[in-house]
Amino acid sequence: MRRVSRRMALAGALTALAATAQAQRSTGPISLYVGFAAGGPADTLARIMAEQLGARLGRSVVVQNKPGAGGTVAAAQVAKADADGTSLLLVSSGHAGASALYLNLPFDGQKDFAAVIALAQTPIVILVKADSPYRTMADLLAAARAAPGKLNFGTGGGGATLTAMAAVLLQRELDFKAEAINFRGSGPANLALMAGQIDFQFDTVSGAIGLLSGGTLRALAVTSPQRSAVLPDVPTIAETVKPGFDVTGWFGILGPAGLGAATVDELNRTFNAILADKGTRERLAGLGLDPIGGTPKQFADLLASETARWGGIIRDLGLKPD
Repeated sequence: MRRVSRRMALAGALTALAATAQAQRSTGPISLYVGFAAGGPADTLARIMAEQLGARLGRSVVVQNKPGAGGTVAAAQVAKADADGTSLLLVSSGHAGASALYLNLPFDGQKDFAAVIALAQTPIVILVKADSPYRTMADLLAAARAAPGKLNFGTGGGGATLTAMAAVLLQRELDFKAEAINFRGSGPANLALMAGQIDFQFDTVSGAIGLLSGGTLRALAVTSPQRSAVLPDVPTIAETVKPGFDVTGWFGILGPAGLGAATVDELNRTFNAILADKGTRERLAGLGLDPIGGTPKQFADLLASETARWGGIIRDLGLKPD
């Protein structure tokens, strides 16, 4: 009886493993969740990736916009999704600070996700209307310091986004005060800037490049250590008003924790192939995005280091959710 019992147990275990393997190799449609409104840089990148991913895997890939609370609404949905490869999250740098900013999140920003790949990076850019009286960062700083809190600025997505955190960090480093107005994505924030409802705006270069090219907005500075290749005439914060200042945004792909190694590897290989494609690289370059790529572990390490960095900054500054 014991031998039969063991055989039955073994058969049951093998059946369970087969079912798990089958679930982790689902061939159904993929939902690629984005925590921000349509039209912003995260959404634009997601749609480029979805198009290419679907074509290479022979599967339907649908972008699902779930804006709110700095991208954490979409993250919460993916964290609780089945780990079968049908739910993915396009995450931005702000994800690294979410756990420190929102203390009651229903997920852990690292433990509840499987790292797939780092996609691309982009600087933050400080924007004004084309006819703004502020021609340089020095002009903007002088006005802000002369009337603390009078000027207002926009960020897309709320307190957990990199643009919002960069704005607070810059105010501390440059000793000025302006009023933050947060929008549900960089698209709505840029519309408010064009309408004259805010004085300046923090956005990624990828989110602003179209408006800058069209002459609707003007860039005062970028936050990366080096100038952006697509905005070579725009100075850095470091070379103008604060040496050493460095904030660079990035985007990546996460899945739910427990996503099978075979699924992660397949997705990672596919995304690396997409990023290596000449046409895709040209599209990303035109958006001010520099491809990253690499292994899942490299992205996990990046997420860990950025979580430690921004978590410390958020706690030091005493930042709270909006």
